Amino acid sequence: MTSDQTHFPRRFVLAAGGALALAGCGPREAETPAAPAPDDPAARPPGPRAAPGRIVTLFGDSITAGYGLKASDSLPAQLERAVVALGVPVRVRAAGVSGDTTAGGLARVDFSVQDDTDLCIVALGGNDLLQGVDPGETRRNLDQIIKRLQARHIPVLLAGMRAPPQYGAWAREFDQVFVDLAHEDNVPLYPFLLEGVALDRRYNQADGIHPNPVGVKIIAARLAPVVARVLAPATPS
Repeated sequence: MTSDQTHFPRRFVLAAGGALALAGCGPREAETPAAPAPDDPAARPPGPRAAPGRIVTLFGDSITAGYGLKASDSLPAQLERAVVALGVPVRVRAAGVSGDTTAGGLARVDFSVQDDTDLCIVALGGNDLLQGVDPGETRRNLDQIIKRLQARHIPVLLAGMRAPPQYGAWAREFDQVFVDLAHEDNVPLYPFLLEGVALDRRYNQADGIHPNPVGVKIIAARLAPVVARVLAPATPS
């Protein structure tokens, strides 16, 4: 993201550093395609499952895409291990695009989240924050994403984001979007995706924004019990 893409002074972005990591954002690597490319896994019908378990799709941006990490260190891989360790067989599928906004997610949700998904974790909004998108637009996009998934009978877990407090009233309005949507759309809310990781240099990459493997492990450990509880009613005993 270049400095002219945000409505906020650059010094705020630099000062917030790791706090902006809470939004799961990062430099955009490619524009969101209008439709899946022929060789895009999302464009192919799902094949046989490699292992038993329910399918959890991580739908988001650079945090869910594993920006700067090996696949085995990414959030999808670490979350899968953490949930399985709790005794709940799952397969976590990555559906993150670095740099995606809520508008980008809305444009691709129908083909990025496959029909066999048993739970979709929606983790978008961080790049809206960086670009100064009106919280009302973020709210509308997330609401439509949730409603499209619900129309396909795909349960949703909404991962909340938080803006740096120096953004004042805008930050409060942005943060409230996730709380309100969880209530209005009747979906569970994980309040803060980067709880325990944001602002801590030990747990972030050199950019101060994206979690390193240890940071991702913390996120996965905190998120896993929530995922297990959400899946529990539909998980055979």
